[in-house]
Amino acid sequence: MMEPREKYVNVFTDFGFKKLFGEKPSKPLLLDFLNELLIEQEGPIKNITYLNTEHLGSSPLDRRAIFDIYCENEKGEKFIVELQKAKQSYFKDRTLFYATFPIQEQAKQNDWDFKLKAVYTVAILDFVFEEDKSDIHKYRYDVKLTDIETCKVFYDKLTFIYLELPKFKKKIDELSTNFEKWLFVLKNLHKLNKIPDQLKEERFEKLFAIAEVAHFTREELKSYEDSKKFYRDIKNSMDTAFEEGKVEGKEEGLKQGELKGLKKGRIEGLKEGKKTMIVEIIQKGVSNNMSVETLTQITGLTEKEVLDIISTL
Repeated sequence: MMEPREKYVNVFTDFGFKKLFGEKPSKPLLLDFLNELLIEQEGPIKNITYLNTEHLGSSPLDRRAIFDIYCENEKGEKFIVELQKAKQSYFKDRTLFYATFPIQEQAKQNDWDFKLKAVYTVAILDFVFEEDKSDIHKYRYDVKLTDIETCKVFYDKLTFIYLELPKFKKKIDELSTNFEKWLFVLKNLHKLNKIPDQLKEERFEKLFAIAEVAHFTREELKSYEDSKKFYRDIKNSMDTAFEEGKVEGKEEGLKQGELKGLKKGRIEGLKEGKKTMIVEIIQKGVSNNMSVETLTQITGLTEKEVLDIISTL
C-alpha cells in the first residue's frame, strides 16, 4: 500500500530545498529569507545572482566543495546556504572549509591590496549540535571572529549562521516576526495541507504555490520521490548508528576505540526506548576505566543518574 503523498514538498530533501530557493522563479523567496535573516547586520539586500554551486578547482580537494546554494548580492558579497539533514562529523569544519572558496575567488593579480568582500555561510540544520542540546531555547547561532577578552567582533567580513530547526517549537499562532514565520515554514511545510491564515501574505502564497506537489511535472515528481527516499534513508540510518559505532569502536580496539564507537553510535537524546543501550554504554565504560564525567558526556545523563546506574551493575 502506497504512503499518502504530502501536499507540499519537504524542504529537507535536496529537491525540495532547490525548488524553494535554488531556481530562478524562487529567487525572490531566497532574497526575502536572506533579508529577514541578515537585515540587522547586512542592511537590505536588493538583488542576488546565483553562482555556480560546484567549485571547479584544480585539485580533487577543491572539487569536493559543492554548495547547496551559492549566490552574491549587488555589492559582490557572497552567500553560501547549506541544508544539513543529519548529524555529520566535523560539520562546523566543513562550513569553514567551504567559506575559504569565496575568499580565494576574490584574489586578484598584481597590486591587489587584499581587500575582501564579506562572506556569509548560512546552515539550516535538521539536527542539534551535541554541545548545544542543553540550551533548548537557543536555535540561532551567529558566529564571527571575536576577541575573547572583550567579546567584541574583531573581523566582521566572515559570518557563520547556524539554525537548529528541531529547537524551534513555536506554533502558528505564536509567531511574532517574519523570520519566525520563515522558520515555521521551513520546518513544517510538508506537514501542512493548506496555507494557514497567519501566512496569507504575498511571499508565502508564492512559496506555497511553488511547493505544491500537484503542480510538479512528471520528471520533477520522480526527482522528488528519489530525493525523499534518500532523506528517509538518512533518517532511518540514525536508528542503527549506535550498533555501527560499537563495531567501529571494537575494530579500533581498547579504550580509545571503544570511546569513539560509543560516541558515534550515541543517537541524540538516547530516547526512552533505549535505556538498555545506556546501561550497556555505562557498563562498557566502567570496564574501560572511564570517568563518571566522561560517561555523562557520552550518555547525556546527569552525574547522579550515571552513578545510580553504576551502583546496579
